[in-house]
Amino acid sequence: MTTNAVPQGQSSSQSLLTNLKPLLVDVAVPLGSYYLLKGGFGMSTFAALAWSSVVPALRTVWSAVRERQANGLAALILVVNVVGLVLSFVSGDPRLMLAKDGAVSSTVGIGILVSVALGKPMMTAGLKPFLVKGNVAKEAAWERLAAGSAAGSVTFRRHERAYSVVWGVALLAECVARVVGAYTIPVDTMVWLGTVFLISAIVIGMVVGGGLAAEPMERLLSEEAKGAVEGAEPAVALAK
Repeated sequence: MTTNAVPQGQSSSQSLLTNLKPLLVDVAVPLGSYYLLKGGFGMSTFAALAWSSVVPALRTVWSAVRERQANGLAALILVVNVVGLVLSFVSGDPRLMLAKDGAVSSTVGIGILVSVALGKPMMTAGLKPFLVKGNVAKEAAWERLAAGSAAGSVTFRRHERAYSVVWGVALLAECVARVVGAYTIPVDTMVWLGTVFLISAIVIGMVVGGGLAAEPMERLLSEEAKGAVEGAEPAVALAK
């Protein structure tokens, strides 16, 4: 018996799209609209940030009013945009201009770490689609592990928190490196080195987070999904 059977009326691609929807709506749309408005339509940084804040602002309010809970991703993107709007008024000192870019990384990093402390690791929304891969059996396994009803739930949730912690720390470290570099490294060098810092933080988050948390979580998902299928087979045989 296969572990990736899909319920009638729902394909694996539809299931994957459902999991990716929070990332697409809460992250990709506001970030994409910012770059489109700024680069494609020539808007100022302030105007592009303001307009790209509309979707996360509406999503945050909608979640608070309709669902009576905070939309972590949308709220974080909104906070980042607000920080960018405030910092867009800072001008004059080129080193300060370089250092202020670290505020975005620190805002995201702090937001991620706070979400872990609150018991709702924010990076889970980005990790789940890539571990589940639209597999309905793994989706069900994820829900059981996350809810605490599976044997490996404690370990699974510990790894889930660890994944977000790795990303939060990596982004905060990138902020510190950017600020220190802005005041100790020649401006011309720091202009391109800041991008290197950001890429390095992303790579560290992917590699360390993957080895420390994502890979163990994927194994737990596979074991839980397989166990559920094997447990269902005797029940089917008895029913016959």
